[in-house]
Amino acid sequence: MQQIKLQSTRLAGALVLALTGLAQAGEVEVLHYWTSGGEAKAAASLKATLQAKGDSWKDFAVAGGGGDSAMTVLKSRVVSGNAPAAAQIKGPSIQEWAREGVLANIDDVAKAEKWDEALPKVVSDIMKYKGSYVAAPVNVHRVNWLWINPEAFKKAGAKVPASWDEFFVAAEALKKAGLTPVAHGGQNWQDFTTFESVALGVGGVDFYKKALVQLDPATLASPTMEKVLATFKKVKDYTDKNAPGRDWNLATAMVIKGEAGMQLMGDWAKGEFVAAGKQPGKDFVCVAAPGTAAAYTFNIDSFAMFKLKGDDKVKAQKNLAAAIMSPEFQETFSLNKGSIPVRLNMKMDKFDDCAKASGKDFVASAKSGGLVPSIAHGMAVPSATEGAIKDVVSQFWNSDKMSAKDAMTRIAQAAKTR
Repeated sequence: MQQIKLQSTRLAGALVLALTGLAQAGEVEVLHYWTSGGEAKAAASLKATLQAKGDSWKDFAVAGGGGDSAMTVLKSRVVSGNAPAAAQIKGPSIQEWAREGVLANIDDVAKAEKWDEALPKVVSDIMKYKGSYVAAPVNVHRVNWLWINPEAFKKAGAKVPASWDEFFVAAEALKKAGLTPVAHGGQNWQDFTTFESVALGVGGVDFYKKALVQLDPATLASPTMEKVLATFKKVKDYTDKNAPGRDWNLATAMVIKGEAGMQLMGDWAKGEFVAAGKQPGKDFVCVAAPGTAAAYTFNIDSFAMFKLKGDDKVKAQKNLAAAIMSPEFQETFSLNKGSIPVRLNMKMDKFDDCAKASGKDFVASAKSGGLVPSIAHGMAVPSATEGAIKDVVSQFWNSDKMSAKDAMTRIAQAAKTR
């Protein structure tokens, strides 16, 4: 999904620093789905670093499906008693695997490295099962961003919106100026990304938690949910007729070129602007999605650690976990990926303005309770539930006949899927 530009040598350097002083161990087999472009470089740099320390790396890369194919292969390996050392798994899926009794307890690493102090509780809870760490987080992507082309806004005489009412005023001005107001790719995950930002902006943090994290039936059937759906559908009026099937990065390119005024997308979009030679604050503007300035929807990459036999393999696995959470690696990895470190209170001097704003809001929302998991990106609910709700949201987006009330009924039903 995300096109990521990584400098493998810098990443490798960071991990060498992270692993300095750790004893030689054994083989680490790592299952991941970082198989395209810069993603593959990230995996290669981890491999080079561990090899430099005497550990051997066995690559277990599975392409396709945003990780779906990888999970299918992983299941067959685990069932046959041949699990890898670590696998790229995130959100509630970590607990699903832990319930099967196949994940390793890495509390000794976490306690030695003081992970509880370094992570927001809402994040560390996702990395734990029954109070013990079983996974290591790599980074944080903020999902509730609005990306703006300032020249397009200037041409339209539009103001950067802080609320959904202001969003539609700006969209109308952009439309009258002959521009596409909202760049969108009509794929279900993109629809769902837009939906969750609308839900957070219209309903607020408490509504978001009850409706899209706790799946509370009364909240899903509330007048607020009806307003969320109506607002969400109104956004579609300001997308172009060629949106269906468009990849997210092509929608971002419309904003970069000034063909469109704005896009609702996570911070991986920043990589597209930067790759095009654009500077934040000058050539593009990043602001929280309307109504969500005090909140933060997060998407976190992480590696779950599987139970292994052999002291050398266990030691290598723990070296990997420590390296992933080290400040050096967290900084270098996110500098290249467009995300921010998952550790609280990291120095952000080397980061750009968008990342600095993200880091500030990450810390503030962790304290205020406004830090919430992204349902659209696999962080909030079980994958089967997420898929069922996502399908209804896209059906509503694409249908002229489904009312908001109909969609509410279907979402409430989909929320029961397990």
